[in-house]
Amino acid sequence: MIDKAGLLLQLRQRVERDLEDQVRRQRDIQLGATHEENRAEHAKDTRATEQSYLARGLAERVEQQREVAGLLATLDPTPCDARGAISLGTVVVGRDGEDDAIQAWWLIPGVGGVALSQGKRTIRTLTPASPLGRALIGLRVGDEAAYATPRGERILEILEIQ
Repeated sequence: MIDKAGLLLQLRQRVERDLEDQVRRQRDIQLGATHEENRAEHAKDTRATEQSYLARGLAERVEQQREVAGLLATLDPTPCDARGAISLGTVVVGRDGEDDAIQAWWLIPGVGGVALSQGKRTIRTLTPASPLGRALIGLRVGDEAAYATPRGERILEILEIQ
């Protein structure tokens, strides 16, 4: 049995660390944009403009990361009905039809592609916006999910949901 509360704690800690790093970088870039060394010396000097664009982009990224942290705060880590349909918050264990590998994914909002570990098992986060995430929604144990990858279509057999 996968401990979703433990996974959620790992993920929230990682998101919080990333958010702190991004806030620090944003602050440094904003200070650089207003520093006197970056003031334009002539009409074609764009250092301050480039710094302000970078600061604005980082500010947007910080806001997105705060939204993700908020979504994770509302995520319910209780196990899903093993006979139910896959939905947000479900951990899916499946067998890849191409290489017969058994893998686990956790369908959650906002944070995809993060590898979390629990014992010897690795669980990857997956968003509903991803091709696999879209293919999994509504399926049940025993169903197959077909999804597109850069290497072509793949099939995943759903072995277990939690």
